[in-house]
Amino acid sequence: MLRTLAGIGLFVLLVPAGSAAQRLSVSDRSALVAETWSAARAASATLPRLRVNWDSALADGLRSAAAPQSDVHFIGALRTLLARLDDAQADVLPPPPLRARLARPPIVVASVERRAFVVDYAENDEMRLARPPRLSEILAVQGVPLEAWVRDSVLPAYGGASADTRWDRAVASMLEGERGTALHLALEDPRGGRRGVSVTRSVSLSDRWPLEPPPLSVDSLPAGQVVVRFHGFAPDVVTRFDRALPTFAGIQGMVIDLRDAFGGRVADADALLARLDGQPFVSVIRKFRVSRPGWQVLAQPESAATWQALALDTLPPRRDPAPFTGPIAWISGSATRGAAEDLLASARGAGRGVIVGTLTAGSPDEPLVVPLEGGWSVELSAVRDSVAGGGAVSGVGVAPDYAVSLTVDDLLAGRDAALERARAYLATPPKSN
Repeated sequence: MLRTLAGIGLFVLLVPAGSAAQRLSVSDRSALVAETWSAARAASATLPRLRVNWDSALADGLRSAAAPQSDVHFIGALRTLLARLDDAQADVLPPPPLRARLARPPIVVASVERRAFVVDYAENDEMRLARPPRLSEILAVQGVPLEAWVRDSVLPAYGGASADTRWDRAVASMLEGERGTALHLALEDPRGGRRGVSVTRSVSLSDRWPLEPPPLSVDSLPAGQVVVRFHGFAPDVVTRFDRALPTFAGIQGMVIDLRDAFGGRVADADALLARLDGQPFVSVIRKFRVSRPGWQVLAQPESAATWQALALDTLPPRRDPAPFTGPIAWISGSATRGAAEDLLASARGAGRGVIVGTLTAGSPDEPLVVPLEGGWSVELSAVRDSVAGGGAVSGVGVAPDYAVSLTVDDLLAGRDAALERARAYLATPPKSN
């Protein structure tokens, strides 16, 4: 859900005046700011650990709401308020009619070493004419150098536990804005040739994304290895996994790629690990805030809130079908969040395999959806997770055992260094695993 609305950043300020009719009044916008602020103050799992003046955030939000603006612009203002939570799951969900006015060109953009590249695009009449070279670097947007465009116009509306998470999220969605508006991109192809292309934000966020990969895919590799790739964490993820791998016969090692995994439920993460571990394991520790305003009189910490921990669960392996007991290598990335982070954390706590890649987003568990007036709602992390017997996941992320980052040279050569490192581990895993 988060991805479909990611990227509605401050760049909407650059939409020409008058391109979208203003429908919300100043009072409407102010009320939505106040409701958003209140929801975060009451439920956010990240706010208590941050050195943020949340009252000041409200004042800034109300000043922003008072300025003349389109409704699309106002989404960016709300998202900027939530970005102060450093929560990669925090997002604004506008009503369906307004969501339909948000769009992007049918282009997939990826961040590599703080640069932006066209990874793929879907062909329509316009794209067949524009034909942006795949793997070309985006040097500028609307005549603004790429780094300045992202830093000044997009990044302020993105939260996350690390600078890499915030930057990568911003780059992935930096072309979104008012539907039907045009963008001019300055590109450099892999051979060094430069050209400009004009594209239209034509694919509404209400539409099915034409380049959407399957929720789960399995590829067979040499030496009895398989790689399982997750895109998102679908509600039926356990069923999909069981259908794709009804038996593990003949599989000598497994790579589980979670670089593009987000959303989902902790219960599903636990059910997946139960098929991938032959021993009982302990799920993550989950805590949520309990408001006790009277504690303010006693000057208690955590701003008159305390934390309630859910009972720890020791989960047995699944016996039907039988669990996989061979070596496993997990691949993580800056976009890995939600239940996928809990899956990695539980696997680490159980000593099940190794993690290859980069630090995760630091926003585990299922986000809370808080309804607001007028069909609006916001999402935010409301549960603080940590590893049993280990450290925090919320606000920190899960660090890899083997740090492997994608480089520009890797991208241009079509090389997946993280997958290569994971496969090398499977070929000669330590005997203890």
